[in-house]
Amino acid sequence: MDPLVKEFSVVPTTCISDAMDGLNNLSPSIKPLKEEYTLAGRAFTVKIPVGDNLAVLKAIRVANPGDILVVDAKGDQYRAIAGDFVVGMAQTLGIGGLVVDGVIRDIVGIKALNFPVFCKGTAVAASGKAGVGEINIPISCGGMAVQPGDIIVGDADGVVVIPQAMEQVVLAKSLEKLTKDKIREDRISGNRKEIIEHLDELLSK
Repeated sequence: MDPLVKEFSVVPTTCISDAMDGLNNLSPSIKPLKEEYTLAGRAFTVKIPVGDNLAVLKAIRVANPGDILVVDAKGDQYRAIAGDFVVGMAQTLGIGGLVVDGVIRDIVGIKALNFPVFCKGTAVAASGKAGVGEINIPISCGGMAVQPGDIIVGDADGVVVIPQAMEQVVLAKSLEKLTKDKIREDRISGNRKEIIEHLDELLSK
């Protein structure tokens, strides 16, 4: 695993988001199929029209192990961009996860794979394969610009995008926030006096 990705993989999305002032998060409508799912990896981007998933299959074929497929499906919630068979192929080829501004289907089968899928939900209808679409290009997903190679981190709270030009700075700020949160928690947890002082401090700003 990419050393930087490995470091981000243990940081909650909330800390990463705070390090970027909450500006680089995908829409909260894009959620993990299971609360325990997490993912971290480099974005392999996919841009498709509504109802055509051939570019998703191409991405699965050419992406590197550990990459996160980030699919701009225009937010469509009628036609699924993948089912359990397609997701199973991605898992077998080592893809690190799937983030979709759209929906999937075969939810029971996909959950059984224990492969991290983040999406807007499920649908019954399948996509066609006319062949329109592009891969590894700048896209918009969940209202956020995503460039190929950006770091994608997801957990129960949502998905954040770390632009490549900001990686080191964001990592340092995220780890600092994580440390501060832990110190604060240890200091005030169960301590009535410390809680009141902390609240008074916040309210005085």
